[in-house]
Amino acid sequence: MTRQILVGGIPIGGGAPVVIQSMLNTPTHDVEASLKQIRQLAAAGCQVARLAVPNMEGARGFAEICRESPLPLVADIHFDYKLAIAAAEGGASKIRINPGNIGGEDRVKAVVDVCKERHIPIRIGVNGGSLDKRLLEKYGHPTAEALVESAFQHLELLEKQGFYDTCVSMKSSTVPTMVKAARLFRERCDYPIHIGVTETGPVKQGLMKSAMGIGALLLDGIGDTIRVSLTDDPVEEVYAAKDILKAAGLRKEGVNIISCPTCGRTKIDLIGLVNQVDEALRDCQKPITVAVMGCIVNGPGEAREADIGIAGGDGWGTIFEKGVEVEKLPFDALLPALLKRIESL
Repeated sequence: MTRQILVGGIPIGGGAPVVIQSMLNTPTHDVEASLKQIRQLAAAGCQVARLAVPNMEGARGFAEICRESPLPLVADIHFDYKLAIAAAEGGASKIRINPGNIGGEDRVKAVVDVCKERHIPIRIGVNGGSLDKRLLEKYGHPTAEALVESAFQHLELLEKQGFYDTCVSMKSSTVPTMVKAARLFRERCDYPIHIGVTETGPVKQGLMKSAMGIGALLLDGIGDTIRVSLTDDPVEEVYAAKDILKAAGLRKEGVNIISCPTCGRTKIDLIGLVNQVDEALRDCQKPITVAVMGCIVNGPGEAREADIGIAGGDGWGTIFEKGVEVEKLPFDALLPALLKRIESL
């Protein structure tokens, strides 16, 4: 079991459920736009949100946002230790830094001191695209071993100041590298790990890479908090993270949809129907399995483990529960009837 940190009262590590994070894409100095996006993230199921703090204008905006945010906020800092201090003083629930690029030991100590005083944890963020030149010379390119060595170098800087309230991430745009780095780190250390694949490309590729990398580690029992990085609306990152956690068997809240892949027997627009069901139930938190099947003959039997489901035929369909037909309806009435029954479950 890993150590545990608290981010705005939310436990990360130490056996706590895996925490979902996302990062805003609004300018942090735009307080209203940022708060609007944070509220959207919270409604989707996000638990912790991260904001870039690139300058003092951003730090001032961050402090205003903290005062009204429904979520604990992480300040993402690069290079300028003064921004980390300002964010901590402004209400950050966690600071994300790379201790090796904010200056000498005195500057690391200044950040640590304010975080100690305010009980703010620090995330060490190691990224394959920003490794120290010495490590790149040693390993030739951003290998898993290089990421892990970088993480331990940064941990040493914090531990030298007596700071252990730390979370670590070692991200790469290459899935095997990210997975191997997390496994190597876990073998040697019990700090909680933030996992995710970075710079994943278009959404379809991003979802696939994230599911592969994050999912592989979760099935190993590695990963205390996750972010799915997508070039898309951050809300979509949250939905993807929830889906990955459900697929890994780590989250029961929310609907699990099963559906057949279609075949020559399918007489309905099953793809369109599945998309409608998915959209309608996206925010439903009931821990149920819903089946959407394209064959009345085999559908109910194949999905008999589902709590409830529909199977469509030529102009009509059935609603079934645990494989038993409970209602036969015209096709156009299937979806409204299904949603009504789910409301009563």
